[in-house]
Amino acid sequence: MRTLAQKRAKYALEKVLQVMKEKDEKSRKDFRSFSAGAPSMILQNGFGQTLAFWLAKGTDKDGHMKNNDKHVELYDFVKDWLSYHHDDVGNIFVKEKDRTKLITELMSMTQKDYLVAQNEALALLEWVKRFANADML
Repeated sequence: MRTLAQKRAKYALEKVLQVMKEKDEKSRKDFRSFSAGAPSMILQNGFGQTLAFWLAKGTDKDGHMKNNDKHVELYDFVKDWLSYHHDDVGNIFVKEKDRTKLITELMSMTQKDYLVAQNEALALLEWVKRFANADML
């Protein structure tokens, strides 16, 4: 039986490898740098505020999500993990899988549930940061 930390690490590794494989060296470097600062951005600015900022930065002038944007990719890592169901992982930190509805769900949670989701996102992002900076490609 795997621990939640092992499941989290496996998920982060798979996502980081997938994203890094699709990037050129400059984009990889940008993603490494961005992922390294993501946990402290949440702690300094707040979980919901940071996610909203990432969505805003990943949106073009026409209101469409940018392809291969580091902000959207990291947002999606967090969003997808918080409701991830696969094999022996059945996360129920949030119910919404839609990008904008996730923000709405976070804002309507109790403080306790919000902090649990935030802490889980921080734990995931620590793995993302480590794997992104390991330069495994």
